[in-house]
Amino acid sequence: MPKEFVVTDRYAVLRLALAIFAVVYDVVWKGINAGTSTLELARDPTNGWTYISRNVARGLFKLALPGEILQRSSFTLDNGQPRPKRYSADDGTADTLRDVDLHFDWANGRVQGTSEGKPVDLPIRDNLQDPMSVQIALMQALAAGDKPQRFFLADKDEIKEFLYELEPPLRLSTALGELDTVVYGTRRPGSDRVTRLWLAPALGYLPVQAERRRGTKLEWSMRIRTLKR
Repeated sequence: MPKEFVVTDRYAVLRLALAIFAVVYDVVWKGINAGTSTLELARDPTNGWTYISRNVARGLFKLALPGEILQRSSFTLDNGQPRPKRYSADDGTADTLRDVDLHFDWANGRVQGTSEGKPVDLPIRDNLQDPMSVQIALMQALAAGDKPQRFFLADKDEIKEFLYELEPPLRLSTALGELDTVVYGTRRPGSDRVTRLWLAPALGYLPVQAERRRGTKLEWSMRIRTLKR
């Protein structure tokens, strides 16, 4: 079994350790303060979890992104790792042609729904994540002492592989104070577009900083502003 799918008894502890939070990041796009991004993890009425991302533009960026960009993942925990139930994405406009709504039918082994106006019907594979739940999967794996090397995501109308590369650790000065971080770069095989995450062990491996680069060119970056638990 590949290392990224190994499950150990340590996850029995993590099932209790996963806790609600709300975190706000400042977003910079090509050197300009573009707005804020909020992540919220909460329990849902079915005794599962809901993970929500809200991105709100600021200043001139409101002309291009007038609404709130919303992503939502509902999941349960299976041996400490997220098992998605539903993922949705709304681009913040009244037009639904760019929206995504996926349902994970684990009993029948299918991911079904719609993506950007097209029907989706994909096979489920072990430990499949959605674009939101994969963040929790990474945090849980690191808290268990594992070092993930890849995750598979149901992204729009495809199952995509993302490679995860551990980089040298770094101590950061943040709005929450000085924090030691574990650094991961993630990308698709063969791509020069890399998303880099700085995750703080003291905060349960919550990301405190992130960026995306295409080659050496910085596209956007995020830095933590506030955290509530």
